Amino acid sequence: MHNTRKYSLSARGYLNRITFALALVTLSVVFTGCPKNEGPPSNTRIAVSERPAEPKPPIIPGAVAFNGERAMDHLRKQIDIGPRIPGSPELAKTRDYITNSLRSAGLAVMTDEFAASTPVGEKKMVNITAEVPGESKEVVMIASHYDTKLFKDMTFVGANDPGASVATLLELGRVLGASAQKPKLTYWLVFFDGEESFCKDWDECGKPNAPDNTYGSRHYVSQLRKNNELARVRALILMDMMGYKNLELGRDTMSTRWLQDIVWRSARDLGYGKYFVDRPEGVGGDDHEPFLRAGIDSVDLIQLSGYPYWHRADDTVDKISPQSMKIVGDVVQASLPRVEQYLQNKVR
Repeated sequence: MHNTRKYSLSARGYLNRITFALALVTLSVVFTGCPKNEGPPSNTRIAVSERPAEPKPPIIPGAVAFNGERAMDHLRKQIDIGPRIPGSPELAKTRDYITNSLRSAGLAVMTDEFAASTPVGEKKMVNITAEVPGESKEVVMIASHYDTKLFKDMTFVGANDPGASVATLLELGRVLGASAQKPKLTYWLVFFDGEESFCKDWDECGKPNAPDNTYGSRHYVSQLRKNNELARVRALILMDMMGYKNLELGRDTMSTRWLQDIVWRSARDLGYGKYFVDRPEGVGGDDHEPFLRAGIDSVDLIQLSGYPYWHRADDTVDKISPQSMKIVGDVVQASLPRVEQYLQNKVR
């Protein structure tokens, strides 16, 4: 009996120990679990970033995707026309193609014809504007020039300057025009005539208050001023020479910093940070300059120093990538809601 009781007591002690151990495990689970409204235990180590998280580009209901191949088709149509000098039949044909494409996207299109005095005589020029109506009459402009530079010693078709930016803007017109959601601000898609100088160099034939360049953008600003609409235009996003297959866009040193920061942040958030780099890009002059002088915040998306075919006969379609145009188109599209939000919060 003694041996039997010893065995029973030992078994009972063993069972008691098992029960105690299970109770400890249960209590451990209960006290280490964190209810929704309670924080973790005080001895838990958690890394916390002091930098606020940057919001991702908003998902826009009903948004339409930018198609790089469609943009490439727009580019080829321009190249097939040939050199597109201001006042030429070729530029008139290009203008018809642009306006028809925009109207096919369901956009209202306006043209503004004017006479420009140039070093090679008076030239008829025409700016083109397509509108995407917004909830507000205030305007964000997205723009490109659509003329090619005059060269007498070569055939210059300007695939990147300005074919790619025109093609990208046309595809953006389709994308923005097809969106099911009305933007907060009104968008103007603008195609400037006469950006290029008629003389060989940018400043070669310019006179005080009459430069030999930016004819269309200077006229556009003058019309805004004449019609008392300068204050209506809140920002300009200019595209120029941004379709190179080895895309790398630096920060234009003339551009408005807050607007440039939004574009560069949107590029990073989309995974395109390696294409929008933080090195300075010295441009010296472009169609955003008249707007900056008029007090309109502006950014220029341009790859000038890193494009080896600038103003050469081999600025041809093989240098351009549909992916590069899609990258820029995606970034501009993602930037627009952020630009709108910034402007709506900005005290004027």
